[in-house]
Amino acid sequence: MKKQSRLLSLALLLTVSLVTACGGGGNAAPGGQGGAAAGSNDPSQLIVATGGTGGTYYPLGGGMADHITKNAGITATAQATGASAENIRLLRDKKADIAFTQNDIAEYAAKGTNMFEKDGKIEAFKALGALYDETIQIVVSSDSNIKSVADLKGKRVSVGAPGSGTEVNAQQILEAYGLKFEDTQLQRLSFADSAKAIQDGQLDAAFQTAGTPTAAITELAATKGVKIIPIEADKIDAIIAKYPFYVKTTVPANTYQTVPEEVTTVSVKSMLVVRADLSEDLVYKITKAIFENTDKLGHAKAKEIKMDSVLAGVSLPVHPGAKKFFDEKGVK
Repeated sequence: MKKQSRLLSLALLLTVSLVTACGGGGNAAPGGQGGAAAGSNDPSQLIVATGGTGGTYYPLGGGMADHITKNAGITATAQATGASAENIRLLRDKKADIAFTQNDIAEYAAKGTNMFEKDGKIEAFKALGALYDETIQIVVSSDSNIKSVADLKGKRVSVGAPGSGTEVNAQQILEAYGLKFEDTQLQRLSFADSAKAIQDGQLDAAFQTAGTPTAAITELAATKGVKIIPIEADKIDAIIAKYPFYVKTTVPANTYQTVPEEVTTVSVKSMLVVRADLSEDLVYKITKAIFENTDKLGHAKAKEIKMDSVLAGVSLPVHPGAKKFFDEKGVK
């Protein structure tokens, strides 16, 4: 009898251990609650991949993480990263759950093109929503005779750092004018170096993709004086038709002290993306926590996040959880 009792006790212990092993691990649902609605791939806490600590993504992501924690029933933490391209790879590798990126970079990742050629197509993420414009600004000195993108032929032009989003933006805009990099005296400089080169008279023009006003351009305007070269309406239409992640935009008059007029150009969008395998319920709560609290995110750029443009320039599939929220708000 004692032997049978010992065997029964061991059997019960083994059963409890197996149940515990199957139910435990790092995939707990939000707030520690189980159940099918939470999704088996939902983590117990969320990592928001942002950008460098000196940029916009990091502090804005910190505000979003706070409101997710307060309102979505799950702890979220902002993490400093190398921004757009790195963030998508972090989602793929499940080292982040929500990420900031540019919408054009997201499309390259989804198609396995440009800086993602070696990665191949990355299908591990979906769109959450667009945030604010990151404007393509073509900068020349105020005394330059360059008036159109067409005038860049044969000129000393910087298109951003090698492998940057700015470099690809420049290539696509030049393409609309029938130009290639080979048609210019091409340089690949960071914008800080580009601004210095323009100031020193060693560069004729520079492309820069950033939110406006851009600090380096503001500083250049105060010292050398600048002009922002417009993109003509028909060329904008052609660019958007071929690359739907662009949106038409303007640099408002007096954004820079030597540019008194409004300048028409194009922008890509900063956007949020999420792991595709997160549950609809969790992503719905995340989306609601962010977009119902844009006035409380603690960063000036949050004022530019508008519900009526949250899908503008989004060419990728939207996560079902985010779509559910936007449908409730009447966003098309």
